[in-house]
Amino acid sequence: MGELTITDLRVRRGGREVVHGVDLAVRSGEVTALLGANGAGKSSTVLAIAGLVREMSGTVAVDGVTLKPGNPTRTRRSGVATVQEGHRVFADISVADNLKIAALPLPAKERADAVEAALDLFAELRGMPGRLGGQLSGGQQQMLALASALVGKPSFVVIDEMSLGLAPVIVQRLIPAVRAIVASGVGVLLIEQFTRVALELATTATVLAQGDVTLRAPAADLQRDPDQLSRAYRLSEG
Repeated sequence: MGELTITDLRVRRGGREVVHGVDLAVRSGEVTALLGANGAGKSSTVLAIAGLVREMSGTVAVDGVTLKPGNPTRTRRSGVATVQEGHRVFADISVADNLKIAALPLPAKERADAVEAALDLFAELRGMPGRLGGQLSGGQQQMLALASALVGKPSFVVIDEMSLGLAPVIVQRLIPAVRAIVASGVGVLLIEQFTRVALELATTATVLAQGDVTLRAPAADLQRDPDQLSRAYRLSEG
């Protein structure tokens, strides 16, 4: 079983340390939830994992191989794809072209099959190949962002605020896709504002408070005893 491991991660932004010695593990075929209030350090952790932060210490490793900070291309080639918050897609090109661009790092003979496999998870996109990314609804843009991440055949996917700005009914349409991703053997680190959704999908959960880990527990335990989570969130609020 493969593993994405984050060890003693410390991140500096704006001249100050915002993540303080965080440890995380994401295993193949499982969801690890990363929870916490706004400003807890979740997004900084995501950016560090994605290779988008240079001012950091500690290690991010895939199957024991350390990834170099500040090199997002190498991180992606190492099997770690990141879906950043905000449904980020190429707004001025078509759905089909968004996916073709995502497939470019693959050998040419694998690209078409990789796009088809991603579209199998998001059938709604299959019927709109010529629609511009910017013309999609928020939910469709999130589907396209997830599909684009999967086209590269990653071993691990980091999904930052999957449900941000989306109606609950739209979020419910994304949940089966995440389950299918996990069932295929991909490990998922899910940063999610709706704790119910996160705990429903996750095997384990970690809560950050002001850059520190305040709680780490099996997701099922937190579903049975939500007071643990409430206490951890109160810590994150100061």
